[in-house]
Amino acid sequence: MELPGPLEQSPSRSQPPFSPHILRLAWAAAVVLLLTAANVPLPGTPPSTGTTGIYAPVWSWPTDPKPAVLAGFDPPPEPWSRGHRGVDLETHDGASVLAPQDGTVSFVGWVVDRPVITIDHGNGLRSNFEPVSSELQKGDPVDKGAELGTVDGASHCPPGCLHWGVRQGEEYINPLQFVMDMRPSVLLPRPME
Repeated sequence: MELPGPLEQSPSRSQPPFSPHILRLAWAAAVVLLLTAANVPLPGTPPSTGTTGIYAPVWSWPTDPKPAVLAGFDPPPEPWSRGHRGVDLETHDGASVLAPQDGTVSFVGWVVDRPVITIDHGNGLRSNFEPVSSELQKGDPVDKGAELGTVDGASHCPPGCLHWGVRQGEEYINPLQFVMDMRPSVLLPRPME
């Protein structure tokens, strides 16, 4: 049997070893891996601070001490469907509600049967809290950690709990991504010895 010469192509090698689709997927995975390893935030995720690669939240929890999460973010499949467009935090009536980030009060008042306050943080991000009684007025600036008001009355969750929602534009997003490391885990190769 005669083997093909160096410039001749074997009949079994007429197709590329990988399809263009597989190559695009491999390229995208490499980019995500490099961005994650370089501590560059992926689109749609809040940035971390520092250069150590360790996540450092840029927002703070809206209660002190850090609360337990009673119900997580469970957005509906369609904007008009049922779902949970925020998180419910364990607290008690009369507990202080704190600004998780600098902003401006964009709404304070009643929605249906609950007192609500909304803070515009800029860049299309707004936090809303219920049930919260507040003496603040629309247009008041607030600093991160400043008291917005107090938990007051019942919400859709157990008495004394605080509902926290965050919108980016008109879309609700998970508030916990601003206070917890929710980046996906990335498996790195084992170092060679």
